[in-house]
Amino acid sequence: MATAKFKIKKGDEVIVLTGKDKGKKGTITEMITAKSRAVVQGINMVKRHTRQTQTEEGGIKSKEASIHVSNLALIDPKSGTATKAGFKIEKDGTKVRISRASGEKI
Repeated sequence: MATAKFKIKKGDEVIVLTGKDKGKKGTITEMITAKSRAVVQGINMVKRHTRQTQTEEGGIKSKEASIHVSNLALIDPKSGTATKAGFKIEKDGTKVRISRASGEKI
């Protein structure tokens, strides 16, 4: 089974479109392409009950859970609003991602 291709990637600034964290902004820390999900820093926080081990203390810890890619949108570098990503081939032949809204490089 081939994994899907996405126009967002690790390190991108994104905004959440739907769900409990709607409107919040964050940076993608991990992409799970097989499940079409992404982990965004500070978004979709969940509580994890952990057992004590020799190296870690037990207790209730907060961590980021993954969020579906369809619920995320890139942030336009010029205006700071949600935008789609496009591609443009420059004169020297390199392919770059651009913001559809403003035409700026991402």
